[in-house]
Amino acid sequence: MSERLPNQTNPFSGIAAMIMIGIGTLAFIAIFALLAWSPDLARKDYAGEHPYSKSALGYAGLIRLLEADGHTVNISRLESSLNYSQGLLVVTIPDYGFNRAPEDVEIGYVSEPALYVLPKWAGYADREKPSWEKDTELLETWRVESIAQEFDSDLKIWRLRNPGSMSTPFGRISPRFENKMQVIDSDSLEPVIERPGGTLLAKLPGSEIYVLSDPDLLNTFGLSTRENARTALELFDYLLVDSEQLDFFPSRTITFDATVHGFARSESLLRAIFDKPFLGATLIALATMLLIMWAAFIRFGPPLPETRVLSFGKKALAESSAGLVSMARREGQMATPYLQMTERNLARQLGLPPQAQSEAFARTADRLAEQKDLSTTWSEQSEILNQPALSRGDLRDKALALWRWRQEMKDGH
Repeated sequence: MSERLPNQTNPFSGIAAMIMIGIGTLAFIAIFALLAWSPDLARKDYAGEHPYSKSALGYAGLIRLLEADGHTVNISRLESSLNYSQGLLVVTIPDYGFNRAPEDVEIGYVSEPALYVLPKWAGYADREKPSWEKDTELLETWRVESIAQEFDSDLKIWRLRNPGSMSTPFGRISPRFENKMQVIDSDSLEPVIERPGGTLLAKLPGSEIYVLSDPDLLNTFGLSTRENARTALELFDYLLVDSEQLDFFPSRTITFDATVHGFARSESLLRAIFDKPFLGATLIALATMLLIMWAAFIRFGPPLPETRVLSFGKKALAESSAGLVSMARREGQMATPYLQMTERNLARQLGLPPQAQSEAFARTADRLAEQKDLSTTWSEQSEILNQPALSRGDLRDKALALWRWRQEMKDGH
């Protein structure tokens, strides 16, 4: 008894299987993409002295002002930008100093030109609106000094009344500072903008690293006055133009560092394969995977029933024998033995003696064929089969014609 699979309906059609494979592939790609870009999707707009903040102490307003003035502004979360920045690097120091910063930023060995902005305020975020400052308080001078002494161990911080009009390398300015103007008192730093009693903008000797003592000149709260906004733009123009590396960095690019505020992220190989210049190779690899899946999907048909390793019966024996003959390439020599076998079987069916000669059998078979009004005789069929076969298909057709002639002879029609 032949074995068959149970007659059951397949619960999944071809279209349904394709849809499931497509959804699974897209989900697989989406998981890897989220793993690569999930740090960038996290919320960063909370109150603080960082470039993402829109609060009073933040610098998002300054970034928008610089962009409106034609500058290219980037916010970097990579530590590598501290050592290489195409243009001006800006580091806004938070009230807790360099506790969350990479080691390179603490000692000032950064890409030049660079501008460090010292802290002045401590803020408290609103719980209901984390991007807003609920309250601010003035930092003690000793806390600011402990941070600023990274640039000069003997540095002092003083707070003076608003200076009114000031003379600078880029013209006279009249900035307004909240509470008092915070200044630096240092014997080793070179003053760039100074007043009696202290320096507003200082420079490390022999470098293009600047230190701004009062953040009210650049933060969002300070930019609420027109004079502060104008002074901020002129300050950045001065820092870019005055740089000795202007020939190497002719662009107006400004990079704000976010690693000092704890936003640092490491280089990701997973993200790199989805970015230039590896994006093209990644897309080709994904397309290849889809084509392989498609080829595998359309190649497989319905499941086949399980069969015996070694089949039994006449059919299996005939198929095995035919396979051996085909492997030996002996099909062309099978015509004569098949004709002799057919002659013996037909002689037995017609009741002829086994010792009858081939000529006698041929005369008897031809006479019976004429009596039965067959289209051909035995002699004609023998002559056709004894001729050389042109191909395997030609040999099969001749043998099939002899088999049909034999059936007509036996059945009588």
